Amino acid sequence: MSKVDLLDRVITYLADAGVGDRSLRQIAAGAGTSHRMLIYHFGTRDALLVEVVRAVEERQRVALAQIQHKVTARTPRDMALEFWQRLADPALAPYERLFFELYGAALAGQESVAPVLDGIVTSWLADESMFGGLPLAQARMALAFTRGALLDLLATGDRAGVDAAVQAFVDLVWPLSGPPEEP
Repeated sequence: MSKVDLLDRVITYLADAGVGDRSLRQIAAGAGTSHRMLIYHFGTRDALLVEVVRAVEERQRVALAQIQHKVTARTPRDMALEFWQRLADPALAPYERLFFELYGAALAGQESVAPVLDGIVTSWLADESMFGGLPLAQARMALAFTRGALLDLLATGDRAGVDAAVQAFVDLVWPLSGPPEEP
């Protein structure tokens, strides 16, 4: 089994079961492999978890790029709302909980998963077209808002309320019309 296949199995398992204090052996069993295979391909449990976060993030960047490169002509606001609909899909909730669980552990100072923070923001900002051509500071704001909205949705389950907040944010960033004219 390839490293990519193993990583996919681990992501699927952890998205369903969560990370918690699961040992490498438990993760391996849940993913249908041996702990030795995981050690061979990833080294340590925490190195594996860092790869999990990076892979989940990459999947979301690819999804956004696919939305942006659809043949139909759409505005950045339309793409932002479509991307939100994808992120808010209940089928992705386990992966998002996994992302935030590992992100939080890294932020809390768990040194073994600290590498998860490398590029956690800059990888999204590297492609200037990623956020509809927004200037860097606004693109960073959009990323921060999106993550906050996901946390809100995961914590409250209030899809209608969070959708309304996302709509309001998109309206602020990409208004339907230009700024009002000066008298």
